[in-house]
Amino acid sequence: MSVTPSSYSITMRLYAAPDYAVVGTVATTIAEAGGITTAIDVAESRHDRLVLDVTCSATDSDHSERVVAAVAAIEGITVHKVSDRTFLLHLGGKIEVASKVPLKTRDDLSMAYTPGVGRVCMALAEHPEDVAKLTIKGNTVAVVTDGSAVLGLGNIGPGAALPVMEGKAALFKRFANIDAWPICLATQDVDEIVKAVEMIAPGFGGINLEDIAAPRCFEVEARLRESLDIPVFHDDQHGTAIVVLAALTNALRVVRKSISATRIVVAGGGAAGSAIVSLLLAAGAEDVVVWDREGLLAYDDDSLPPAKKQLASITNPRCIHGTLQDGLKDADVFIGVSGPGVLQPEWIQDMAEGAVVFALANPDPEVDPVEAAKYAAVVASGRSDYPNQINNVLAFPGVFRGLLDARATQVTTDMLLRAASAIAAVVSDEELHASFIIPSVFHPDVPGAVAAAIRGPE
Repeated sequence: MSVTPSSYSITMRLYAAPDYAVVGTVATTIAEAGGITTAIDVAESRHDRLVLDVTCSATDSDHSERVVAAVAAIEGITVHKVSDRTFLLHLGGKIEVASKVPLKTRDDLSMAYTPGVGRVCMALAEHPEDVAKLTIKGNTVAVVTDGSAVLGLGNIGPGAALPVMEGKAALFKRFANIDAWPICLATQDVDEIVKAVEMIAPGFGGINLEDIAAPRCFEVEARLRESLDIPVFHDDQHGTAIVVLAALTNALRVVRKSISATRIVVAGGGAAGSAIVSLLLAAGAEDVVVWDREGLLAYDDDSLPPAKKQLASITNPRCIHGTLQDGLKDADVFIGVSGPGVLQPEWIQDMAEGAVVFALANPDPEVDPVEAAKYAAVVASGRSDYPNQINNVLAFPGVFRGLLDARATQVTTDMLLRAASAIAAVVSDEELHASFIIPSVFHPDVPGAVAAAIRGPE
């Protein structure tokens, strides 16, 4: 049974008879129920009772309930309380504002606030180009969403999206020392989103668009890039594309193929799929076919909606039609950013020798990575419990670190290509193999390498 401890980890407070053999009984019962015990602590020991805090992992909420029920059924055990550790972690939110300067004396206040701050304000009124240097603007990013396409959860709204945006802000701080703030907008109207971001932009050095549904996200990004003098980056598009290209670069090194001679099938023509296709073509790919709910997108299909028609116009040079299975015949690479279960494992047998399969739908991929590995030479997914996790955390902290350091005003395709190359290069020739084509998100060299690549040649 596959277990994801970070998502479903619980702590049970148990009352038990004063017999330390119960500790082993509890651990055995949890294991028999398919859970994994990560800690057992004796919180209190008395002559008439033991109080145990038992932390364990399960696959999902239903499984955790079965684990609790199994423990509760042990003779002499009372389950006093069950705490979901993920919810406990979110109590009160995950980020905070902290002062960088001491505020202990009147002198401190007179410089950090009035009257001293007035001098700085007047200086910036006369020299607005110094705002990024003398305020938080130079190291602050707005993480903006309308809550319309949150993770794999769909259109759940701005309030429900806030924990994700908080998490994104925490990642910015952890991996690139950037102060980011979640901006959850109570509108899904393009004009209102654009206007709202334009109005708050003076306080930020960059805009990270997040979890905005396609095709709305395309127009929002394009208009903001046109109107703002700070970089605008849609992570669901460009962050994903960077990491996919980095992983594919190394996967092709493993199977010894060149991107220009590779046939690639992309499942999913939304924001991520469109950005991946554009970056693959910029990197030298010549034969990319996109499959979506309409089938294989082809330029001669006049029934396609405008966004899909545009995507078809730059892909599918052989103008093939049909199902995903049809598109996979003799293909070298499958990249899925669509939905669970759309790829049957046996279809991979129809692909070319040395097939590469990236099943990136989360939490349930297009194909079970274990089953795909029976037929493909290299397999990657978006999950942390399998090798080769394609994770945007590899890209966006370093991207914005480089953009802010360079005081860049826009994000270019050349920057994205350089960032992908930098991530791929972190994996040395000695480390590279089918189960290790992409560095860990905790690799210390990744953010700095990406930031340097974004800044470009000195």
